[in-house]
Amino acid sequence: MGLSAGRKENRRLTVESHVTLNHDIIVVVREWQEKIEDVTWTGARGRDVDDPPPGLARGHAATIHDVARAAGVSVGTASKALNGQGKLRAETIERVQAAAARLEYRPNDLMQSLLRGRTHTVGLITTDNGRFSMPLLLGVEDALAAERISVFLCPAPNNSPAAPVRERQHIDSLLAKHVEGIIVLGWKIDPRPPIDIGRAHTPVLYVYTSVDRPETLCLLPDDAQGGRLATAQLLRAGRRRLAHITGPEDWGAVRLRRDAMRDLLHAHGLALPNDHVLAGPWRSRWGYEAACRLLDTDPRIDGLFCGNDQLASGAMEALRERGRSVPDDVAVVGFDNWDMFAEETRPPLTTVDMQIYELGRRAGLRMLGLMKGERESGIVRLPCRLVVRESCGASSATETNAIA
Repeated sequence: MGLSAGRKENRRLTVESHVTLNHDIIVVVREWQEKIEDVTWTGARGRDVDDPPPGLARGHAATIHDVARAAGVSVGTASKALNGQGKLRAETIERVQAAAARLEYRPNDLMQSLLRGRTHTVGLITTDNGRFSMPLLLGVEDALAAERISVFLCPAPNNSPAAPVRERQHIDSLLAKHVEGIIVLGWKIDPRPPIDIGRAHTPVLYVYTSVDRPETLCLLPDDAQGGRLATAQLLRAGRRRLAHITGPEDWGAVRLRRDAMRDLLHAHGLALPNDHVLAGPWRSRWGYEAACRLLDTDPRIDGLFCGNDQLASGAMEALRERGRSVPDDVAVVGFDNWDMFAEETRPPLTTVDMQIYELGRRAGLRMLGLMKGERESGIVRLPCRLVVRESCGASSATETNAIA
């Protein structure tokens, strides 16, 4: 075997030793082993995408060979300069990088992933069909950005009959792509079945949902602490005859917030009678109806804790219609800090913020740890924060984490 043939054979063996993908990918690697550094050209901003970069013929994708030729160095030197490897003069590195920029050279991520045995990708499967997915995704992406890891967003909304099928398809697709981790975002904190990844060793963590596996890591907002924040704010405002409007009572978050409110009131020598707690759908209309019922039951109510901002918005409408001033007659505290409700109600709404972005950021950081082999498990709860506005205790928005 000649020297050239030997190098080709070694390169083939090196590639195959780093790749454990499906047969089609192996074939691609074999066919293109001499062009591993090749790229796809996408056109520069401000120039017609049909026009090639300076130094390239039309339709020609810039390769490492083009960069090396333009910089006047060998292919190996160009590769080292672009990958930060070897001991090269600063002048050489600068010349290679300038040539790469002029030719709009982009390394082929697929081929580089095959060689280094990493894809630098994480999958995020979300069953949430509400407002939590995007801020959580932004938090995850910001945490992973330092490691240059990209996120595949895979929606399987819980309100779709096809959700279980879609989730299974996403799992299979992510595993086939050899993502380095999977984050599962739920639509409520209650336990769900764990996803099935078969014999794969891909790290999985759950956020805003949980699974009944003690060895699994789950990140949740601290709903009980949030309930205490809301109740404490009403007490600080001098309110002593409180009521609670909330969502479906079979939700874990509903029970945690309600029980925390009741416990804190008990610690202050106050009661929360059963007829002062009304559960229903998470809708403004229910907040309106529940507030009317509560005022009929006890006209002396002077403080309302609502399980989300939509409920609070409806409750405040009912209070206005009944001639009750907020906060002078009845102080109101919501939950979620959803700006389209919290900032637009009149007066603006004091509310509990679950810090969904921060929950996502911490999920991303924990995933980085799992990907590096760290072991974490159990349920981790992120404290909520109180945003104080005019509906209970402030003339402008302030934040606090204090608990009475």
